[in-house]
Amino acid sequence: ARVLEIAKELSSEATGAAMEEEEEEEEEEGCEKHREPLGFFCKDDGVGVCAVCRESRAHRSHAVLPVQDALQEYEGQIQARLQDLKDKRDKLLGFREAEMRRSW
Repeated sequence: ARVLEIAKELSSEATGAAMEEEEEEEEEEGCEKHREPLGFFCKDDGVGVCAVCRESRAHRSHAVLPVQDALQEYEGQIQARLQDLKDKRDKLLGFREAEMRRSW
Protein backbone atom coordinates (compact mmCIF):
# COMPACT_ATOMS: atom_id res chain seq x y z
CA ALA A 1 0.00 0.00 0.00
CA ARG A 2 2.85 2.36 0.82
CA VAL A 3 4.53 1.66 -2.52
CA LEU A 4 1.29 2.62 -4.27
CA GLU A 5 1.19 5.84 -2.28
CA ILE A 6 4.76 6.56 -3.31
CA ALA A 7 3.89 5.83 -6.95
CA LYS A 8 1.00 8.28 -6.78
CA GLU A 9 3.31 10.88 -5.25
CA LEU A 10 5.86 10.33 -8.02
CA SER A 11 3.23 10.72 -10.72
CA SER A 12 2.22 14.06 -9.24
CA GLU A 13 5.87 15.10 -9.05
CA ALA A 14 5.73 16.45 -12.60
CA THR A 15 4.58 19.76 -11.21
CA GLY A 16 6.99 19.56 -8.29
CA ALA A 17 4.86 21.73 -6.08
CA ALA A 18 2.42 18.98 -5.21
CA MET A 19 5.08 16.77 -3.68
CA GLU A 20 6.63 19.63 -1.73
CA GLU A 21 3.23 20.40 -0.22
CA GLU A 22 2.71 16.75 0.75
CA GLU A 23 6.15 16.57 2.40
CA GLU A 24 5.40 19.76 4.32
CA GLU A 25 2.08 18.30 5.47
CA GLU A 26 3.76 15.10 6.62
CA GLU A 27 6.39 17.06 8.52
CA GLU A 28 3.76 19.26 10.11
CA GLU A 29 1.62 16.28 11.09
CA GLY A 30 4.52 14.11 12.15
CA CYS A 31 4.15 11.02 14.24
CA GLU A 32 0.65 10.60 15.62
CA LYS A 33 2.03 9.18 18.84
CA HIS A 34 4.99 11.47 19.54
CA ARG A 35 4.32 14.52 17.31
CA GLU A 36 7.86 14.19 15.96
CA PRO A 37 8.74 14.59 12.24
CA LEU A 38 8.66 11.36 10.22
CA GLY A 39 12.33 11.21 9.29
CA PHE A 40 12.55 7.46 8.74
CA PHE A 41 10.78 4.74 6.76
CA CYS A 42 10.23 1.25 8.18
CA LYS A 43 10.60 -1.16 5.26
CA ASP A 44 9.08 -4.07 7.19
CA ASP A 45 5.85 -2.23 8.01
CA GLY A 46 5.88 0.17 5.05
CA VAL A 47 5.25 3.26 7.19
CA GLY A 48 6.99 6.47 8.10
CA VAL A 49 8.34 6.60 11.65
CA CYS A 50 9.85 9.25 13.89
CA ALA A 51 13.16 8.93 15.75
CA VAL A 52 11.38 7.82 18.93
CA CYS A 53 9.36 5.12 17.13
CA ARG A 54 12.52 3.95 15.37
CA GLU A 55 14.08 3.07 18.71
CA SER A 56 10.90 1.53 20.13
CA ARG A 57 10.33 -2.22 20.39
CA ALA A 58 7.91 -2.07 17.49
CA HIS A 59 10.59 -1.05 14.96
CA ARG A 60 13.96 -1.68 16.63
CA SER A 61 14.57 -4.99 14.83
CA HIS A 62 13.10 -3.77 11.52
CA ALA A 63 14.94 -2.45 8.49
CA VAL A 64 14.61 1.34 8.84
CA LEU A 65 15.96 3.87 6.32
CA PRO A 66 16.08 7.65 6.25
CA VAL A 67 13.10 8.90 4.24
CA GLN A 68 15.25 10.28 1.41
CA ASP A 69 17.07 6.95 0.97
CA ALA A 70 13.76 5.07 0.95
CA LEU A 71 12.35 7.47 -1.65
CA GLN A 72 15.35 6.94 -3.92
CA GLU A 73 15.17 3.16 -3.52
CA TYR A 74 11.47 2.92 -4.23
CA GLU A 75 11.66 5.48 -7.03
CA GLY A 76 14.22 3.28 -8.79
CA GLN A 77 12.00 0.22 -8.39
CA ILE A 78 8.93 2.08 -9.59
CA GLN A 79 10.78 3.49 -12.62
CA ALA A 80 12.00 0.01 -13.57
CA ARG A 81 8.50 -1.44 -13.28
CA LEU A 82 7.04 1.48 -15.18
CA GLN A 83 9.50 0.94 -18.02
CA ASP A 84 8.62 -2.77 -18.07
CA LEU A 85 4.91 -1.91 -18.31
CA LYS A 86 5.57 0.57 -21.12
CA ASP A 87 7.50 -2.09 -23.03
CA LYS A 88 4.65 -4.59 -22.58
CA ARG A 89 2.11 -1.97 -23.68
CA ASP A 90 4.12 -1.24 -26.82
CA LYS A 91 4.34 -4.95 -27.58
CA LEU A 92 0.58 -5.37 -27.13
CA LEU A 93 -0.14 -2.37 -29.33
CA GLY A 94 2.10 -3.92 -31.98
CA PHE A 95 0.12 -7.18 -31.79
CA ARG A 96 -3.14 -5.24 -31.98
CA GLU A 97 -1.99 -3.32 -35.03
CA ALA A 98 -0.83 -6.53 -36.73
CA GLU A 99 -4.19 -8.19 -36.05
CA MET A 100 -6.08 -5.18 -37.37
CA ARG A 101 -4.02 -5.23 -40.57
CA ARG A 102 -4.58 -8.96 -40.94
CA SER A 103 -8.33 -8.64 -40.47
CA TRP A 104 -8.56 -5.91 -43.13
